[in-house]
Amino acid sequence: MITGDLMRVVSWNLNGIRAAIRKGLDDWIEEIDADIWLLQEVRALPEQLPKDWELPTGHEVVWHPAEKKGYSGVASFSRIGMEEITRGIDTKLDPDDSEGRVLVTKCGSLTCINIYLPNGGSGPARQAYKDQWLEDLLVWAKQYLSSPEPVVLVGDLNIAHTEDDIWNPSGNRMTSGFLAHEREWFSRFLASGWHDLHRIHFGERKGPYTWWSNRGQARALDRGWRIDYVLANDAAFTAFESAEVNRQAGLDCSDHAPLIIDFKF
Repeated sequence: MITGDLMRVVSWNLNGIRAAIRKGLDDWIEEIDADIWLLQEVRALPEQLPKDWELPTGHEVVWHPAEKKGYSGVASFSRIGMEEITRGIDTKLDPDDSEGRVLVTKCGSLTCINIYLPNGGSGPARQAYKDQWLEDLLVWAKQYLSSPEPVVLVGDLNIAHTEDDIWNPSGNRMTSGFLAHEREWFSRFLASGWHDLHRIHFGERKGPYTWWSNRGQARALDRGWRIDYVLANDAAFTAFESAEVNRQAGLDCSDHAPLIIDFKF
């Protein structure tokens, strides 16, 4: 339960909101009790949601689905008010953000950049697309670093930054999401001024992982990847209080765990 002047923010790749609803999403929304929910890979248009499902009481929502049904898409919920700022990152790769990758909103005093970054695992063409998308994101995101107002950039970034962020680094060096040039890009992205709140909170150790393959015993044995992040500009970092990864919610509802951050403004 959040009290006083704390603000709780959650980032969660749901791997399909319709499936997550069937698996108990509403119970976790009540349990975690966040002010802002930044959801990725919703994979549904609003009209495709179950007819008997209702938004959490008191929440506003902005949907940014992909044009392709059942694919990608992000959504942001807020119970402290919300203003939509923009969609997409002004990239020539997808000028209209037809894949539903980026949604920027203002919730109370906090600007929230909700991102579902492309996956390059389907082949060389898609990896090249991801690589260019990364460079475009680096340039686009710099405008928020100099803001005197708090900004968070959150979501599934589809990159495990260091060997601490993946259970089996040696076996995945040629796997999209842990390629050397992707990891080098992430280092440059953080060096530009973003603070990785969960790594700062948990320190230099293995995990906590945020995604697990459904193959074998990866989920049960916590053999995962940390590919979901909450990154903060300086103004948000000064208000940072605590961080959590709720593994059980991920096991119940998705193949990703929700990331929970508390701020005190």
